[in-house]
Amino acid sequence: MATIKEQFWDPIAGFGVTFRTMFKKVVTEQYPFEKQPTAPRFHGRHQLNRWPDGLEKCIGCELCAWACPADAIYVEGASNVDLPDGSGRYSPGERYGRVYQINYLRCILCGLCIEACPTRALTMTNEYELADDNRADLIYEKSDLLAPLLPGMEQPPHAMLLGSDEGDYYRGTTRAPGDTSEVGSEGTA
Repeated sequence: MATIKEQFWDPIAGFGVTFRTMFKKVVTEQYPFEKQPTAPRFHGRHQLNRWPDGLEKCIGCELCAWACPADAIYVEGASNVDLPDGSGRYSPGERYGRVYQINYLRCILCGLCIEACPTRALTMTNEYELADDNRADLIYEKSDLLAPLLPGMEQPPHAMLLGSDEGDYYRGTTRAPGDTSEVGSEGTA
């Protein structure tokens, strides 16, 4: 036999949430037309970055693929070819990422891949609209992931423009390609 509380008070208490929200103003998100800004550290779509002269930062080391818990990244490295005219270089290092794919059907956007990248070539943008109606379009190739060329950048392959070797790129010391002047050693006595 049900008590008086169970018969009368419990149904009224159950509708408490309904009664509390029934007279509040409805908030409607106008999503496709008005996009809300994301948080500063939001993990969205990946981007392969470039050096200021246009060379790719990715050296094809495959550390991002090894760090990925969902096995969503595929990288195939290749050696840079130094031609006599100085062209044929895609990155300042010995290697570059010839094939780079991210499968967004598997990616969990955790950010472990960007933590593993030694050259900060891979970062995550604030772009969050990754839905598509075709599964094949959710496998992003290197051309989809590369950052766009900014003014002053040159489309690779080309010779290194910021220094005489890859160390200049990684240390941030920029020299003209033919400059043989010594760069001051920092932190030595």
